[in-house]
Amino acid sequence: MSSPLSSDLRERVVHAVEEGSSRRGAARRFGVSASSAIRWQESFVQEGRVTAKPQGGDRRSQHVEAHADLILSLYEAQPTIFLSELQSLLAERGVATSESGLSRFFKRHGITRKKTQATRPSRIGPT
Repeated sequence: MSSPLSSDLRERVVHAVEEGSSRRGAARRFGVSASSAIRWQESFVQEGRVTAKPQGGDRRSQHVEAHADLILSLYEAQPTIFLSELQSLLAERGVATSESGLSRFFKRHGITRKKTQATRPSRIGPT
């Protein structure tokens, strides 16, 4: 993923269009694509901003996090529940998510789902 072009360049393109140049002409003049000049001008007119929007970041977890209370209450009621069972219970309540999404949810909240060891630890060395 490339980095966004500088705000200074964006401002110069938008300013040139505001002074009467066509968007394609301003794009040609400053060496950017016509589609970029069009997008920059439209975002300036509609939103009043010339800076680039933030790139990347998490876009999936907010859906699962919105139901954090429900997920945690179901988990606390039955701590040995499998992720597939928890997913089914959530689906019954209208929450669509995946097992991997639930796994990431528990990791974000610092909840480990590993089972305890069946044998006691060895005094001599790791088991």
